Amino acid sequence: MHKSVCILRSVFGKNDQIDRYCFEVAMDYQSLISDCVRRIPPSGIRKYFDLLDDSHISLGVGEPDFPTPDRIRKYVAERLKTERVPYSSNSGDPHLRELILRFLAEKYDIKGYDSIENVLITVGASQAIDLAMRSILNPGDEVIYHEPCYVSYAPAIELAGGKAVGVLTRHEEKFRLSAEAVKAAITPKTRAILIAFPTNPTGAIMEKSDLEAIADVVRGTDILVITDEIYAELTFNGKHHVSFAALPGMRERTIVLNGFSKAFSMTGWRLGYAVGPAEIIAAMRKVHQLMMLCAPTPAQWAGIAALEQGFADDFADTRYMIDEYESRRRYIIDAFNSYGLECNEPEGAFYVFPSIRSTGMMSEPFCDGLLAGKKVVTVPGSAFGAAGEGHIRCCYATSMEHIEEAMRRIGEYLKEIR
Repeated sequence: MHKSVCILRSVFGKNDQIDRYCFEVAMDYQSLISDCVRRIPPSGIRKYFDLLDDSHISLGVGEPDFPTPDRIRKYVAERLKTERVPYSSNSGDPHLRELILRFLAEKYDIKGYDSIENVLITVGASQAIDLAMRSILNPGDEVIYHEPCYVSYAPAIELAGGKAVGVLTRHEEKFRLSAEAVKAAITPKTRAILIAFPTNPTGAIMEKSDLEAIADVVRGTDILVITDEIYAELTFNGKHHVSFAALPGMRERTIVLNGFSKAFSMTGWRLGYAVGPAEIIAAMRKVHQLMMLCAPTPAQWAGIAALEQGFADDFADTRYMIDEYESRRRYIIDAFNSYGLECNEPEGAFYVFPSIRSTGMMSEPFCDGLLAGKKVVTVPGSAFGAAGEGHIRCCYATSMEHIEEAMRRIGEYLKEIR
């Protein structure tokens, strides 16, 4: 019973009108919320986005600062003028799925899928994560993931009834995931391992030898590997992304998640995909067709344009963005190191993750002070799990002018707090 009802009853006695009035105007909504949802903390990123205005410089938003290429937008606009916008099949446009299989084969040597039935088009890679978890987990099943990591991984596991088992990665080891750490975390309840390289927030990548060591751990088991490769195209220093699914014998146990947001500057289009064993994809499609039906048709048209045009010109728009990111990446790394904030060289994605331990401050107070005093938005490392404490995430997917000014203000802030 709501406490307001108890107070009024103590004064007026039992009264149906009082009971009805109190429940209409003062329901205990918290008691109606799922226990699981109540336990999950809100995103540690959103707090900072909600405070943005034109006076701030943001190094916090994790999306490309380039517009979606004109060719993609024009292609979709022309189809909108002349065609209906119907539902696609639940699995997604067949031609788009064919193009995705070609993209994965030519770019990352992921070959051997029987047909487009191995592909599911989703509303961004984020929905693909959710579908994967809801499709494979029973209550109490465990999923191993690595921290620091994208904020949605542990909640996606827990909302599907699973148990999220975090494995820490370390600054000193370039935030790479070791096979030894994975092996130590495996129990009889382990259903899957979720890996995400290049990684948000650290920019870490995995070498082929790192992945092969993990493959040796799972070989001969019934453990699935879910690999989020949304930043696969964004690598530097001559590195080329290696997919876990391309390793010998691993395609059969791997769900590859990817999308168009980062490499094609299409974040708002919300277009992603999952590729994996046909039986697993069929289970994901079952959830998808009941809860979502299909990804938006115009977004799928945009995906077709992105890949067809990309194959025609060797993905020139993506290569242009990567070249721009490279100069910004180099500048921001050098600036942080010159300030005495140790910064690993990220070899993927578009983030740097400098250590602020030398300041003696925790991540959140550091970011709050920088925001209040210098109007520069960064994200505390603690938003990405306990392993991120003592770091901040800065995104260099913004103009060089903004980066230079932000780094100048950060330099001033450091002088003030030291």
